[in-house]
Amino acid sequence: MSTRLTPTPGQTIGPFFHDALPFRGDSELVPAGSIDAIRLHGTVLDGAGEPIPDAMIEIWQAGPDGRIVQEPGSLHRDGWTFTGWGRAATDDAGHYCFSTLTPGATDSGHAPFFALTVFARGLLNRLFTRAYLPDDGALAEDPFLLSVNPGRRETLVAVPDRTGFVFDVHLQGDRETVFLAYPGH
Repeated sequence: MSTRLTPTPGQTIGPFFHDALPFRGDSELVPAGSIDAIRLHGTVLDGAGEPIPDAMIEIWQAGPDGRIVQEPGSLHRDGWTFTGWGRAATDDAGHYCFSTLTPGATDSGHAPFFALTVFARGLLNRLFTRAYLPDDGALAEDPFLLSVNPGRRETLVAVPDRTGFVFDVHLQGDRETVFLAYPGH
């Protein structure tokens, strides 16, 4: 007789993960001084627009050539292997920052993006979203973006600054970021 396993609900992760999950170099997908390094940074905000000082962001991304990176070593950075994955805790002002490379488009007709996962106190499960690169001609043709309500698409587009891109995450409210649902989550 087989037993059917039932998924259990997620639990709020609380503020304790700042002690348990960060590791040396976690937010540096490439060293900050690298010639092609850019910053992806922003603030995680609650429904009232207040910063969340104990959130955590993870990113996954393609390399500049659009290739999905499948290199080992994300937890033990060696200073030169780009793994396409990183983790950054927010500071007291709710700010996070990654040193990374500009992702390329993974397929023709698709816009380049960073995939983000958001962890924060009070969330029963992590949240998924994307940060698309601005001013990319493929934004108007990207199949996923075309499936999003036109009035909400801008919540998925990063803003350029002198060092890279800014992407603020709004968990609720009028400017709430579009979050993705995956089957089984």
